[in-house]
Amino acid sequence: MADWAEAISLCIMISEADVEGERPLHEAILKAAQDAGLAGAKVTRAIAGYGRSHHIHEIWRGFSYDLPVVVEIIDSEDKIDAFLPTVQRLRQGALVTRQRVEILMPRGSGAGT
Repeated sequence: MADWAEAISLCIMISEADVEGERPLHEAILKAAQDAGLAGAKVTRAIAGYGRSHHIHEIWRGFSYDLPVVVEIIDSEDKIDAFLPTVQRLRQGALVTRQRVEILMPRGSGAGT
């Protein structure tokens, strides 16, 4: 039987043009998540999307500028909640979602015991 554990998936939807100081915002969020010891994170660059402006950002004739980027972070609810003040500080008006997920635990991890 598979061992499942409950977790939270936190998604932060930003633009590749967003910055925090001198570096891209997605790098700042990723580094902050790593420094906070969160279980896992990924950055995904989308091929198209739009936000509050309703202007569609997409790859056009092989060129791209300001494409959507999604930073997804997964960990326990307590750890995600503790990380939210950092997200609030960094998010620059970005859309942030959270949802409950179940993660498949590695064999021998002791989940459910």
